[in-house]
Formats: sequence, C-alpha cells, structure tokens
Amino acid sequence: MLVRTRMPTPHGLRIYIYKVAGEATNCIVSGPSLLEDHIARERINFDHERIPERVVHARGVGAFGTFTLFESAEDVTCAGILTDTSRQTPLFARFSTVLGSRGSADTVRDVRGFAVKMYTEEGGYSENHILLAFDGYIGNWDLVGNNMPVFFVQDALKFPDIIHAGKPEPNTEVPQAQTAHNNFWDFQYLHPEATHNRAIPRSLRMMQGFGVNTYRLINKAGIAHFVKFHWKPDLGVHSCIWDEYLKIGGQDPDFHRKDLYEAIENGVYPRWKLGIQVLPESRQDDFDFDILDATKLWPEEECGPIRYIGQMELNRNVDDYFAQTEQIAFCTSHIVPGIDFSNDPLLQGRNFSYLDTQITRLGVNFQGKSVLHLPVNRPVCPVMNFHRDGQGSHKIQKGSINYYPNRFDAVPPKSVTDGGFQTYPERFQGIKARLKSKKFKEHISQAQLFYNSLSAHEQAHVQSALGFELDHCDDPIEIDFTLAKAVAELVGAPTPTEASRPNHGRSSAALSQVYYMPSIPTIETRRVAIIVAEGFDYADFKAMLDALKSARAFPYIIGPRRSFIKAQGSDASQGVKPDHHLEGLRSTLVDAIFIPGGEHTATLRQNGRAVHWVREAFAHCKAIAATGSAVELVHDACGRIQQVILSSTGVVESYGVISGSHVEPVQAGTAVQITERSGDFLGEFFHQIAMHRCYARETDDLLKSLAY
Repeated sequence: MLVRTRMPTPHGLRIYIYKVAGEATNCIVSGPSLLEDHIARERINFDHERIPERVVHARGVGAFGTFTLFESAEDVTCAGILTDTSRQTPLFARFSTVLGSRGSADTVRDVRGFAVKMYTEEGGYSENHILLAFDGYIGNWDLVGNNMPVFFVQDALKFPDIIHAGKPEPNTEVPQAQTAHNNFWDFQYLHPEATHNRAIPRSLRMMQGFGVNTYRLINKAGIAHFVKFHWKPDLGVHSCIWDEYLKIGGQDPDFHRKDLYEAIENGVYPRWKLGIQVLPESRQDDFDFDILDATKLWPEEECGPIRYIGQMELNRNVDDYFAQTEQIAFCTSHIVPGIDFSNDPLLQGRNFSYLDTQITRLGVNFQGKSVLHLPVNRPVCPVMNFHRDGQGSHKIQKGSINYYPNRFDAVPPKSVTDGGFQTYPERFQGIKARLKSKKFKEHISQAQLFYNSLSAHEQAHVQSALGFELDHCDDPIEIDFTLAKAVAELVGAPTPTEASRPNHGRSSAALSQVYYMPSIPTIETRRVAIIVAEGFDYADFKAMLDALKSARAFPYIIGPRRSFIKAQGSDASQGVKPDHHLEGLRSTLVDAIFIPGGEHTATLRQNGRAVHWVREAFAHCKAIAATGSAVELVHDACGRIQQVILSSTGVVESYGVISGSHVEPVQAGTAVQITERSGDFLGEFFHQIAMHRCYARETDDLLKSLAY
C-alpha cells in the first residue's frame, strides 16, 4: 500500500512523495503530479506569457525622450505641438527592422521603422481646468514612418503581398530577415512601383526618419497645406559596408540596440531635427508625379526645401522591454487638431490597418484610456469617454451615465473652438471605383533620380548590394541601364547593350548621405579601439585615451588578453587592463583604431588576429592611426599598398590613415580642434573619424588585393 506525504518547498509548491506502508521511511518511489496542485498550475502560467509578436517590425528597440519646438509653424498649422515654443513634449521612439522575427539580427539588409509617439497637451480644458482629451483623438500624436522617404507600394491592399514576398518562403521557412531570394525579387520585377533602395545604418542614431505619407496641416484660418515630415540626425547619416554587416550579424546580432542603449546610458543623447516640407493645395497638380503617391518623394529642387522647426532628444532608456518597447502601439490615425489626413491611398489603408493590428495584439483598451491601461500608450491627460467593457479594462467607472446626450450634461463633446477635433472639410466629387491618377503609373523616373544623386562610393555600394541579392535569385528584374551593366556579368545575366528607356540625368543633392554631414565635425559616441600588448608606449596611449574621453567618444582598450598589460619600461603601476581581448571584440564593432608605438609592435606584428584587426578596419574604410614603430604594423596589415603613404616622424594623413612620431597631449579642459591638413595628429585623426569613412579606398580601387 502506498501512502502520500506532502513535502514543503521554498516556493510554496507541493511536492508529493510516496512510501510503501509499513516499510522503512526511506523506501520512496515517484508518484504522479496532481491536478489539484493549483500553485504549480499558476507557476506554469508561463505557457501563456507572450502576446503575439508584430507581423512586421517585430525586431525593435526604443527609448524615451522629449520634443522641443524652436520655430513656430503657426502660418500653416494650429497644432499646439508645432506652434507653442514654450513646450517640452515627452515622447517615446521605437526603431525596428521590417521583415525579421523578434529573434533576428539587427544588422540585416532591410528597411528600418522610425516611429515616434508624442504625448501632447492637446485636448482642451474642462470647467475645473483639468486637461482632457475627448472622443475623436486621445492627445497623442504618432508619427509612424521609416528610414526611407518612400514606401514599397502605393496602395495598402498590396501591403500583404510585398510582406509575404519578403518573408521566408512558405515551403522552407527560409531565409530569415533577408530579401536575397526568388520570391522577393519576383514580386519586385512584376511590381515596379517598389524600386527604391536605402543603405544599412551604422547606428540608429545616424539614421534619417520620414513620415512617408502625405498629411495635411490646417492653420487657424482653416487653410490647408500638404506636408511631409522628416527627421534629420545631428550626428549625420552614416552606413556600414555589407561585408561588415555580414560579420556583425554573427559577432553581435544586438549591435544596434546595444549602441542606442550605450549612448543614452553614457549621457551622450541622440538628437534629430524635425522638418516639414509643405506645399499649398493649389500646387497639387504641378508635378510629373502625384504628391499623394507614397512611392514618390518630394525633390527639394522642385517642391521647396525642408523647414526644420524642432528637435527630438532621446534621454532615457526603458525600464521594462516588454511593458514599454514591446507594448508600445503606434497608429497613423493618432493625430491632433491642426494635423489631418490627405487622400494618400496608402495612408487611408494604414489608418485602418494599424488600429486593427493593435486591437488584435493588445486588446481594445491598448490606447491606455485609464490609469491602469498600458501606461506606455496612455496620453498625459485623462481621456473622457463612455468606454466601459472590453479586454484589459481595469478602471472602476462610477456613476450611472454612460451615454450622451444626458440630462446631467455629463462629459459633453468638446466644441471646435474649445479645442475639439474637426476633420478638414474637403470638397471632392467622383465615382466609386478603385482607381488612381495616371501619374501613379510612372515608376522609373524617381528611382533613376535616386541613383543619379548618389556619390561614387554609394553607387558602388548599390551595385554590390544588387550583386549579392541577385546572386541568390534566378528570376529577371528591370534596373537602370548603367547599373545593369555593372551587375549583369557578376550575377550571370545577359549584359544589356542599350537602355530600354533613357536616363533623364536629373539629380537631387539631398538624396545622398554625403549631404547630411554634421555642420560641426564631431566624434561623439564613436567607438575607437586602442590596441596594446606588453611593452606599449604609455605616453601616447594616455594622451589618446584622454583626448577621446574629452571628445565624448567611447574608447575600447584591446589586448591579446584581458588581464593587466604593462607599458614599455614601466614599473608595475603603469599599464592597463583591456576591455576586451582580440578574439572577444572584432574591428567590425568599432569606428576607428589607434595603435601606440613601443616594444609591443614586434609582438603585434606576429599576432595574426592583431594584423587582421587593422587590415579589416582598413578594408572597411575606417580611420586608422599609429605612432612610432606601430606604423610598420599598419604597413604590414595594409599589404604595403604603394598609394598609402606612412611616416614615423612627421604627421601624415593618407587615405584616412594617420601616422606620426607621437601624440601630443591635450591640456585638461581644452578641446581637440577637428581639422583637416592641420599637421596635428589628434586633429587629423578625429577629422577622419568625423567624416565617417574614407571611401576613397574603394573608389581608387585599393582594396582588391586584400584578403579580409
């Protein structure tokens, strides 16, 4: 006969053991788990812990911040957030890839989402001066866009198709978070409106953002203007080389999210300028493209310059990834008085789809319309409405009135004059049919404009990108004649002999990343590796380390090991403990390299990984600096390329490589002057870092002889 005995556990769980009656107490056999064990059942609620991940933009990272307006746009809008320069509006920004799952890598070739939720003061006031938002809008403005100025399709009806085409192929579920496969390029070929291209950002902090769609701004006089929204990063726009990202995807798949966290945690806050590009309604038909077509950008040469009126700063990391970054819910339909929709067919579809998506993922109360509903989505003002029931409803609603009108005049709708929302009274006539203007059918002109506008190295990167993508495909595509000639032979396609249509030759400077260099050169937040081994020159090392910290760059000390490394001729007190060893961090994860001179050079020249560190950084066009004997290490690593001039005496800059005898220390409190051709070692090195990369190594064909 078996007798059941309950044993207590530290977590309060019941564990039942069984012993044979009448036998010794240590005669124990395993028994069954019981359905009555409700504590264990509660613990296993883990099975239901996850909400569905986003179908698109699943892989994301976010942070809190503020928006500050420095120029009122009251001439075109009555929205307080765009007219009141005394405000500082809290916000949450989320960046994401489009195609990959939550477990995919940050550094895949994909579009990046750029979404900002601003917790505005819009909503008007009640009689007792409590800030209120009413039905029709909830006080939040969601600017939901991408790092591309254009979208992939003109009509939201086609969005499921392009996402299905880009996602893993259904029969194999591969590839993950990649477009280098037949289905995607089959769709692209048969659907030429999706022809634009953009690069992979070095950092989310160095990435543009675009509202993509055409909205309206309405001023106090009721006059409407069409508008596109732009975010421009203060650090400039910067991308990485494809080989670099292939490696980073394996070495550190969380590269972008770590980078954003690191900058904010160190107090070097990312900033973007908010720009508006405005057109009066009277100019809607003035162009050879339809300004309501989301696959078209507004060239500044034709449509006027972007007017930068405010700044976003991200200054606080999230406390709980799931509760904040994962549950943040953006909707293009979240607007405030002074901002309204246009007849952009994609925007109309997004307004429906985004709201529908959030209800499916998070429930009908996702917008945070009470104190206990999803705080990250809650507006700063209480929302007055008659919603009562529904999933996730926690607030206790007192009183008997849940309708309007009522004899108590409880929660009346807000009038327009008191801050209520009113849809722009647009006049239009037409027939009910699924049609678009003829201008929507022109798909090639702006794609050519984009390619024509790129610098030489950017065009080379587009050629390389298509060479990689189409190497994994067998289906034909249509691309620009010049571009096709550069790619065809590489991917095994027939080389075209004439253009199917002429290139119009126009360009727009603002479409190149080169256009967005910072107005004041800076190396803030740039990761700079200092490579040392036993016997390094401590004076050069210390001078560089102090200068980098003073410039708010992030220095990383790299050695053959992480244990203490002594400097040349020093006692035990002079030396350093590296942050990483040569195998623990790779050159792909930093922006520049410095190697001080000293006896350690002989050791490093015999270390294959150290040599590869420098060679790979050179091949990825990163700034490199060396002093004294370390110049020979750079000479070895760069394959003794004749065009690269090096010196261990005077300061020389050649193809982004700075060489010299020593580093002159900078006095405390003195900033390094970031200048080109100054003859100052630190000034030259910092200038090369501030320029992002030295792409002349590519365009002058210096890299083909290097194996990296």
